[in-house]
Amino acid sequence: MSSARFFDPHIHCTSRTTDDFESMAAAGVRAVVEPAFWLGQPRTTLGSFVDYFASLVGWERFRCSQFGIAHFCAIGLNSKEANNEALAKDVLELVPRFALKEGVVAVGEIGYDEITAAEERAYQWQLDFAAKHDMVVMVHSPHRDKKRGIQRSIEVARECGVPMSKLVIDHNNEETVQDVLDAGAWAAFTIYPFTKMGSERMVEILRKYGPERLIVDSSADWGVSDPLSVPRTAALMLAKGIDPEWVRRATWQNALDAYAQSGQIDVAALLATPVIDQSKLFNDNSVLRGQAPRVLGANPAAVPN
Repeated sequence: MSSARFFDPHIHCTSRTTDDFESMAAAGVRAVVEPAFWLGQPRTTLGSFVDYFASLVGWERFRCSQFGIAHFCAIGLNSKEANNEALAKDVLELVPRFALKEGVVAVGEIGYDEITAAEERAYQWQLDFAAKHDMVVMVHSPHRDKKRGIQRSIEVARECGVPMSKLVIDHNNEETVQDVLDAGAWAAFTIYPFTKMGSERMVEILRKYGPERLIVDSSADWGVSDPLSVPRTAALMLAKGIDPEWVRRATWQNALDAYAQSGQIDVAALLATPVIDQSKLFNDNSVLRGQAPRVLGANPAAVPN
């Protein structure tokens, strides 16, 4: 296992395999945040959201724990599915049922996709909820017209009373980073093959802006993506002469500082050697499928069932 420690604060574990978790742990990924998102095709019933949100606070948290990775999540109605307004109304009423559970560190990922009126209404509702409960917010920025979408995301968050210190704007690029930093929010960057942000570009952004409130993540999902984007980008940063402390902040500390505001992260536990107990079950199920379990560390902590 790597001696370095990384936090990937945006990865869709439900789309990843146990092989990915083993590779992530070996590369030093110690903690992740899995935000609720679009699954690649539209969900058509409220029950599909109930089961999905339940998996984020339950099964996926358990799966990660079996490989020494601390799993946290964000709960929210994503921007793309906010456009199905009839279903979106019911999903929004569901959000409080899950967003206040153990292990939920933010409302998210929410925001804009096509920057429609329906998306804005869902975004405002969830911002109001987050402000009322003093929660961190993870914002998805649109793939098109990104700069305007991010500017609007910040403006509406301010109007809803969300402190900028609790606003994480994700999927930034060179055109948007200054706006986010000037606002006082956290600027997250998705290292994703061919789209979003590449590792080489991320090196230069860190070199130019320094480590203050910059966060690196993978957003690895069901598409062509890399669950090792964070440690690989960190290695490139070091190879390119970036200050190791800057790299540590961008790939570990900043994400920890942002999401620890939730009160849901035991920082001391993350700094300790992870306890792995693959003899444990979740709803009578195991990740091993008959293989011999690994047990590392004494007195393994209980996991949610």
